[in-house]
Order: sequence, then structure tokens, then C-alpha cells
Amino acid sequence: MSMAGLSLLAASRLSFPTCYRGCTLSLKMKKAMISIKTQPAESGYQQEKVNINADDLFQQKSAIRSKLRRQLRAMNPSLRHEEDCAIQKIVLDSPWFKSSTSLCAYISCASLFEVDTSQIISEVLSSYADQNSHMQKSLYVPRVENKKSFMRMLKITNREDLIANSMNILEPSAIDSSGIERQDVMQAKHPVDLFILPGYAFDRSGRRLGRGGGYYDCFLANYMELASRKGWRQPLLVALAYSIQIVDDPIPVTPTDIHVDAIASPAGVLQISSAAMERM
Repeated sequence: MSMAGLSLLAASRLSFPTCYRGCTLSLKMKKAMISIKTQPAESGYQQEKVNINADDLFQQKSAIRSKLRRQLRAMNPSLRHEEDCAIQKIVLDSPWFKSSTSLCAYISCASLFEVDTSQIISEVLSSYADQNSHMQKSLYVPRVENKKSFMRMLKITNREDLIANSMNILEPSAIDSSGIERQDVMQAKHPVDLFILPGYAFDRSGRRLGRGGGYYDCFLANYMELASRKGWRQPLLVALAYSIQIVDDPIPVTPTDIHVDAIASPAGVLQISSAAMERM
């Protein structure tokens, strides 16, 4: 995402609380001025403002989630496996993944119908374990801390670093086996090149519909602000999507919804932002 896009995002977030303290859009608002990124331009995304009722926005998002949830549940297991393998192969074979030195990626959960990331995670961890490898990568994965949209990305070096939380979703323990706190990506000395992101639905302009908790949007906004403050290049935001998760109609968004730079699906990589077109 370009610096211009980041500035527009930051400006649109001025009336919202800091994400680490919770990042929510109040449904008590009768009207909200929603910034919608309409299409990529040379400097990033073009902006369009429309008036939209916040309750209507919530209902529209809920309807899309319900529809996609039904479709994902009904997806043929063989087709799901085929698409999982195809998407991961596309990522693993790509120059933008191979050249990355530090990335954040989600640990997929089958019960949430997320695109599988097990091969990607294994590849990164195996490169880290090989001390002679020239392709070592630092890997940070999500840990949800509370129900107020507070999520951290902590560094792991092997699968034993992961434990099941109360929802039986794998996430890193806060403390490693030596009793030392895991490195938080927000305190890392070097920037992250790449984010591998989940979601329920995506449109061809990079709009992303998550599960409604705001965890990724809040975290990404904080990290992008950190990168800007430190003068780092913004990371590539790449979403993984099954074929049915890419929708033709625009996804309704709020000023706190972060757009992705590209979408990896079984059909290939859809490059959306100018950053994606330059770096992928």
C-alpha cells in the first residue's frame, strides 16, 4: 500500500480508538461517511465517499458472511483439498514469497473453512531450522489476547511452539519452553515483507470481509503505522482465497477495513494495488 493510501487510511481512523485498546465501529451511529477504495491507480487506490447507514452496512456484511459460510460448508472435500494444494503451490513457487525474509501468516483452522497454510508454515519453519539455508525466514503467527480486537503476532521457530486455545485454534504460547517471552513483531528490529491473510470474502478491488471481530484490521493498521513511523517499506498484504470466496459485487467497507494488495486463488495471483504490481 502506498504512503498516500496509508495517509488516507490514517486520516479516516482519527475518530476511532487506538486498535490495541479495541477497534470497533459503533452500530449506534445513524450515518457514517464510508471511504471505499474503488480501483488501483498509479499512486495506490482511488477514494470514493458515500453515505451509508451503519445498520445497513452491518446487515450487508452479515448477509455476505452467511452466504459464504453456507457455500464453504457445502464445498466438496476433494475440491477443497485440490484448491488448498494449488493455492499453497502458487505461494511457495512465487518469487515474492521466496525473496521474503520475514513474514506474518495465519495458522489455518479447518473448522473455520480457511484456506490451508500447513505447507507454507512447514516450508518456513524448515528453512529456519536449516542453519545453512540462504532462505531463512522469520515467522510470526497470531495470538488473540482478548475480545476487544487485540491480537499479537509472535515469532515461532517450530510447530511445538503452538498450543490450542479455548476454541481449539492453534496459536503460539506467550512464553517459550525456556520461560522467555516470545518476540512480538511490533518490537522486531527489522520489517516484515509479507502478510498472508485469511478472510471470508474478497472482491477484485482488494476489499476484504473478515469474521467481524476486527482483529486483523486493527493489527494491520497498527503495523502499517509503525512501518511508516520507522521509514520501512509497507509489507505486501496477500490474501488466500478459494474460488468461491472472490465475489463480483463490491464488498461494503468502513474506514477501518484494510484492503489487501493481492489475492492468491487456484486461478493464480490477482494483483490489485500498485505495490503488488511493482513487487510481484
